[in-house]
Amino acid sequence: MHDKNKESGFTMAEMLLTAAILGYALSAVLAAYVGNMVLNEASRNLSTAVSHAEFVLEDIRNTSFSSVAGNITSGNWNWNTSTVAAQGLTALNSESIAVTSSGANPLDITVTVTWNDVHGRNRSCVIKTTMSG
Repeated sequence: MHDKNKESGFTMAEMLLTAAILGYALSAVLAAYVGNMVLNEASRNLSTAVSHAEFVLEDIRNTSFSSVAGNITSGNWNWNTSTVAAQGLTALNSESIAVTSSGANPLDITVTVTWNDVHGRNRSCVIKTTMSG
């Protein structure tokens, strides 16, 4: 026969242990979520920087070869955050774009995009190409 006075259920110790395990698991999931958000922003910033460098390179390609070196030397494609925004692009945090060249024909062109990430660290992306006329 069954004892009708016997209570069934979890003890307080079992409930506390279960809550501790659940809390630990949820904190690990939250930490992974936050880490993924930071990586997502870093990836988006890098993609934006590459896009801005390609935008500048396309502008250089649309310029006659005879004036490209002079425009680079005079800093026509050296942009700060406000210049990037004036081009209709969404500027990154403290973004700047610097263009340098070497050689004559072919002309080796380097576009460097620098910005500050969410933690204030300086990041950069460099794209190089060769142009001849």
